[in-house]
Amino acid sequence: MEIQGCVALVTGGNRGIGEGFVDELLAQGAAKIYVAARKLADGEAAAARDARLVPIALDVTDEGQVAAAAELAGDVNLLVNNAGAFSMQTLLGAPSLAALRAEIETNYIGLVSMVRAFAPVLKANGGGCVVNVLSAGAIVSVPGMGGYSPSKFAARAASDALRAELAPQGTHVAALIVGSVDTRMAAHVTHVKKSSPQDIGKAGLLAARHSINEHDTDAHAISVRAHLARDPGGLAAAMAQAVQGGK
Repeated sequence: MEIQGCVALVTGGNRGIGEGFVDELLAQGAAKIYVAARKLADGEAAAARDARLVPIALDVTDEGQVAAAAELAGDVNLLVNNAGAFSMQTLLGAPSLAALRAEIETNYIGLVSMVRAFAPVLKANGGGCVVNVLSAGAIVSVPGMGGYSPSKFAARAASDALRAELAPQGTHVAALIVGSVDTRMAAHVTHVKKSSPQDIGKAGLLAARHSINEHDTDAHAISVRAHLARDPGGLAAAMAQAVQGGK
């Protein structure tokens, strides 16, 4: 996957990790980048800084908008599934199932919906690559993350299945395991050093360029995977203690 000269679409591209991807795509010479945001005004504001940025209104949970985006952005050869939802509620502590449904709809079903819609586009443009922005919560169940962690587990499994299905058309699927990043979504995290959104964008484009299946993007993600390999029982106990009010 060549980044220079590529045409990319980044969901949730107006802020956070999505904006980090946009920054890195610009720096590495992408020809055009569709900046997708739920509100067109947010996309327009984010796209105003460079002529290569094209704003697009896109809610990944709306199949009609997803289909319209695939029709509009028919020149895409790099799809970055970054849009995400995180309610900061536990599975039993949430007042209803609404937050869980939103997380599953956005983080898992929305991701699959985007790949289904853009698979023919990617094929027509030579194969290209899909980059799925996941989480360390996709390899370790984090009770405090409620439906977010299970949704990312599902998205990780979907990434493996989609990679197998898309391989015959020359489309690679890269899954990113992301730790703590300096974004609004992670504002509550204070106990670990956070990476910048641009660092995650750079790691994601590296995974696309070198056809890496699953890539730990930052020091925190690497440490979580190492802890899981070294002491899975201890990590599970620590997660349980944390949700029960301990450190």
